[in-house]
Amino acid sequence: MGAIPLPPKQTVEEHNRTQAAFLREKLEPVLAQARAKRRSVFFVDAAHFVQGSFLCCVWCLVRMFVRGSSGRRRYNVLGAWNGVTRELIRVTNDTRVSSDTMIELLGQIALRTKGAITVVLDNARYQRCEAVETEAKRLGIELLFLPSYSPNLNLTERLWKITKKKALRGKHYPDFATFLGAIDDCLNRIHTDHRDALASLMTLKFQTFDNASFLAA
Repeated sequence: MGAIPLPPKQTVEEHNRTQAAFLREKLEPVLAQARAKRRSVFFVDAAHFVQGSFLCCVWCLVRMFVRGSSGRRRYNVLGAWNGVTRELIRVTNDTRVSSDTMIELLGQIALRTKGAITVVLDNARYQRCEAVETEAKRLGIELLFLPSYSPNLNLTERLWKITKKKALRGKHYPDFATFLGAIDDCLNRIHTDHRDALASLMTLKFQTFDNASFLAA
C-alpha cells in the first residue's frame, strides 16, 4: 500500500498572504536598518554539490559516451550572504550539514561582524533546533525564520544558481579534489569575475506570487 499524501497546511491564497505579510512586516524592516548601516542581515542556505558530469546539451548522429564519476560524493556549502555588503561567509565539508555546522557558521558570522545581526534562514531541522537557537542567543544573533516553502525570499538560493552556472554547467572534473576546488574558486572570485551576475541577480528585490502565477505554472 502506497503512502497517503497529507493535505497542505495552507491553501495557495493563504500561502501568498503569509509570504506577503512576512516580507512587509519582518524582512523589509530589518533590511531597512541594514541599508542604514544599523544592522547586518545575512541570508543562510546550504548547497549540496554532487560530483558528476553537468551537461548542457548533447546531440549527435552516433553513439556517444559521456564520462561520469564513481560514487556520489557531495561537497556541502553552508553559506551566509550579507544582503547589503554582499559578503559571503561559508562553512564547507564533504560529510553532512548538521546543527554543529550551523553553530560553526554562526560563530564565523559573529566573529567577522560588528553590531546587530539578523540571520534569515529556512525551517530545516538542523537550523530550527534548540542547540542552534541557544547559540544564537548567546552570540546576540537574531534568527528570522522564513515561512515554509519560500525559497524566493532567500537570496542565497540565487548565489547557488550562479555557482552552478559558472563552475559546473557543461563541465566534468576527473576527481573530487578538482571538483570542490572549482566550486571554491568560483565562490572566492564571486566579487570579481562574476560581479556582473551579482549586480543583476543578487538584489534586494523579491519575487512574490499571486494566485494567477500559480495557476499559470
